[in-house]
Amino acid sequence: MSLKFSVVKSAGDMVSPAEQTPGGELSLSVIDQLPGLRRKVQTLHFFQHGEKVAEVMRAAIAKAMVQYYPLAGRLKESGSGPGALVLECSGEGIWLVEASVECNPKVEVADLIDGSCEWGTTLLFDLLPHPPMDKDGFDPLVLMQVTTFPCNGYVIGLEFSHVICDGLGAAQFLGAVAEFARGHVRLSIEPAWGREALLAKRNLSVSTAPPPQPPPPSDPDHSLKQATVDVHPTHIDELKREFLTQTGKTCSTFEVLTASVWKSRTEAIAVDKDAEVVLVFFANVRPFLDPPLPRGFYGNCFFPVNVKAAAGKIRDGSLADAVRHVQEAKSRVADEFKKWVDAGDGGAGGDPFLPPLAYTTLFVTEWGRLGFGGVDYGWGPPAYVMPIQYSNVVPGCVVASPPTPRKGVRLITWCVRDADLAAFCDGLVKKPARNGDRCPVFPVEHNDNENLH
Repeated sequence: MSLKFSVVKSAGDMVSPAEQTPGGELSLSVIDQLPGLRRKVQTLHFFQHGEKVAEVMRAAIAKAMVQYYPLAGRLKESGSGPGALVLECSGEGIWLVEASVECNPKVEVADLIDGSCEWGTTLLFDLLPHPPMDKDGFDPLVLMQVTTFPCNGYVIGLEFSHVICDGLGAAQFLGAVAEFARGHVRLSIEPAWGREALLAKRNLSVSTAPPPQPPPPSDPDHSLKQATVDVHPTHIDELKREFLTQTGKTCSTFEVLTASVWKSRTEAIAVDKDAEVVLVFFANVRPFLDPPLPRGFYGNCFFPVNVKAAAGKIRDGSLADAVRHVQEAKSRVADEFKKWVDAGDGGAGGDPFLPPLAYTTLFVTEWGRLGFGGVDYGWGPPAYVMPIQYSNVVPGCVVASPPTPRKGVRLITWCVRDADLAAFCDGLVKKPARNGDRCPVFPVEHNDNENLH
């Protein structure tokens, strides 16, 4: 479904902290410094109702930045090594754009999140914040756009520097903004910088060379195609029961769905049975730090889990076999993370943060449990939170929550080329849910998103 509407944007301006904040420089952690994190993560947050949203958000952001003052700062080279970064607490602020939708007939927020909307570059450009035309030296850590709709719904478009926060940290900051928006005078969680916990333990400096990039597609047929798959809870329960029956063990929703996507994709792509296929997902490693991180820490603290197997074993094996691969890799995370922190390298297997960027590698991230779904600015939590595809040549999948009131899981994938799309989607939904319904699949053309970064 193609929606027609125009978005009128303000010129945008910087929102500074409501009070004077500390200056100086703050060191970044060894994970913050990773070259692969030097980008902005883009998300869209859809809300069904709000009043004077931009005005409320502006005041709440200014209040939240008094305690989250590092987010009002800027990154700069530290001088301690080629490309090494430090955070300058400059107090400059967060970039905010106010926007409104003009349309006839009326378009509602619900029209954007039912899974059938075509998310092309133009629509994303309309709802995401962008810097001014003269942007020399302009590089805020956070950019936000508040777009209001005639139905009183609104969409928050967010760009967040991954150098400063992971998903849990970004959700924590938005939660702080939401508390001030609802009239709180004190935060329920006081923010803590705490990056020194991931400084002293690491012996070797991080390479600051640009991360390797896959070659651009030689023609449009090699660009990855997006497909959105809503998985009903009964279907998830059946997959878990099947694993329990075959193995006598339990598995999590993330484990069984990640294994299912990996297996379906491996079946769909034409690779030799002896070719290595790689699954990469990211584990929160906060529980493995001793002493623990301070409460309120909002920096990066995750570690990639690399699962490798011959394509034939995944393609021809059972789903239970693929789940076991995922579980075995998860069981090694604590030890592998400790070795990486202590030794400063990836050992014989190479740097885990630099997996092969090839068509045979699939990246999976989980968004449903980061905390974005509970952020309430005063008119209720979001109906939907949508992460934006950051590359049309690096295969990826996001395990997310579906729009309310739907239950289950939404899989947002951009992991196969056009020739493999039908087979991939068929593989994901070939087993019907208990109620007889097939999982709905919404293939969506979604190209050229790299131009937004």
